[in-house]
Amino acid sequence: MQYEFFIGNRYIRSRQRSSFISLITGFAVSGVIVGVMVMVVVIAVMSGAETAFRQRILGVSSHLLIMRHGGPFSGYKSIIDFVEKIEGVDAATPFVYTQVILRSKSSTSNAVLRGIDPESAKRVTTVFDKQSLKEITGKKQKDNIKHQIPGIIIGKELARELNVKKGDSVIMVSPGDLMSSFGNMPVMKQFNVVGLVDSGMYEYDSTLAYIHINEAQTILNVHESVTGIEVRVSDIYNARNISEEINEKLKFPYWTRDWMQMNQNLFAALKLDKTVMFVILILIILVAAFNIASVLIMMVMEKTRDIAILKTMGSSNKSIKKIFLFKGMIIGIIGTLLGTGIGLILCQLLKKYRFIKLDPKMYPFTTLPVNIEIIDIAVIAVSTLVICFVASIYPAYKASRLKPVEGIRYG
Repeated sequence: MQYEFFIGNRYIRSRQRSSFISLITGFAVSGVIVGVMVMVVVIAVMSGAETAFRQRILGVSSHLLIMRHGGPFSGYKSIIDFVEKIEGVDAATPFVYTQVILRSKSSTSNAVLRGIDPESAKRVTTVFDKQSLKEITGKKQKDNIKHQIPGIIIGKELARELNVKKGDSVIMVSPGDLMSSFGNMPVMKQFNVVGLVDSGMYEYDSTLAYIHINEAQTILNVHESVTGIEVRVSDIYNARNISEEINEKLKFPYWTRDWMQMNQNLFAALKLDKTVMFVILILIILVAAFNIASVLIMMVMEKTRDIAILKTMGSSNKSIKKIFLFKGMIIGIIGTLLGTGIGLILCQLLKKYRFIKLDPKMYPFTTLPVNIEIIDIAVIAVSTLVICFVASIYPAYKASRLKPVEGIRYG
């Protein structure tokens, strides 16, 4: 052990002649502890929110979309066969997309309609329950007239707006081309609500509706064509590479978009919020750093005689500087370790007991989401130690410049 570290540690542990210096030292350590603790908890909650949003979004939508310039396209089955052979692709499913109006006995609402293939859709998205997918085909069952009507799955919030529940009927008005003596007329068709989607995202639950792809193709008069193909990959962070590979092989007029591109505004906003929050909270550490600098400056004034004696015994300016740098770093290390430990304990308590409740109408989660990432903890710890080190430089420099004769005379 270097003697500079030994002396710096002794200065921390020894009883100061001035109780005020001891008090300020306690404040400095406490400031670092509180700052690090708050940063750990807040950043973990921000990371948890990002993870929760990602899970909710990927539960409803796919990891990757394949579309065609110019609108719907046929021959999609061969494209699906080709895509599913690409390494990293788990499944693919076709879909038909359009805007419709849904009308119940008491209300009317706009909706985003998706025609899906139940068999392949359940392998791409996780938002559907098996029973709803079975009933969406509207197959006839014994003496049950409702099962002659095709089924529709709608979002929970959309069902609330329409004032319908599972088993009720709705009328769909779509922009299909129904020829009549008055010209083109919209298509109107009755559907039986066979399931409700609860993704936890109000934007989805208040607009989405799903029917069988065959029904959607008939309504829109697109026959064997689809709007696009949804793809699920084994590694969501490799979706961009797989998207580029599909683009290269399918070429124009086909194009692809991965989940990060489809939701880049949301995740960019979350990342910005996390960065801004980190910068704001780092100010707490900066306040603690000023306390550290104050403690060290007062320590230099109190230990003037000790510094002079060390210099007369042969200690160099560099060694004196190290003593006070070590003292500042010891305060930083103690505060960082205790703050991180307390912060992690609070995160585990929030995660386990969920005692902070949130309004589900405003947030896609009912409690504070917590996700502890090692990289975040490392950045917080390193940032804190760097700030503490920088705060110690000036007092250490002043101590190293002290002249032995003046120190002994005035110490």
